[in-house]
Amino acid sequence: MTRASIDIAAELVRLQALSNFELRGEWRRLHHMQPPKSLSRELLLRGITYKIQERAFGGLSKSILRKLSGTEPEASSPESRRAAPRTTVKPGTRLVREWNSDTHTVLVHADGVEWRGQRYRSLSVVAREITGAHWSGPRFFGLTSKKGAGDG
Repeated sequence: MTRASIDIAAELVRLQALSNFELRGEWRRLHHMQPPKSLSRELLLRGITYKIQERAFGGLSKSILRKLSGTEPEASSPESRRAAPRTTVKPGTRLVREWNSDTHTVLVHADGVEWRGQRYRSLSVVAREITGAHWSGPRFFGLTSKKGAGDG
């Protein structure tokens, strides 16, 4: 047993002997606030012993605190890791995008897209042809937002 755990064990024995009034005073001293009025003796003891352990061994990590407070970046939540819903565009739809002062029109077919009279399997291939760089085709043509789609 470490010195800190021996001290904590002794402190727990001391706390058990205190009255509810004295426990509420310990809570105020450790938490720097009034305990909730309806808190049972058991919960008072747990809240006090947590603070004692926190002081002896350290508190929660910053990442755990972010998760508990709900300020964790969205990228790490399971919902945001799921693939964005597929954008469905009906055959016959014309998509228009201006790039480097040129207007590009793509016609959507059931089995791909058509651009400048030639058929392509996806919008991403067309976006790559137009820009010379890897793009998400749906994002390039404005069908998805930056937040909800893949990178490009």
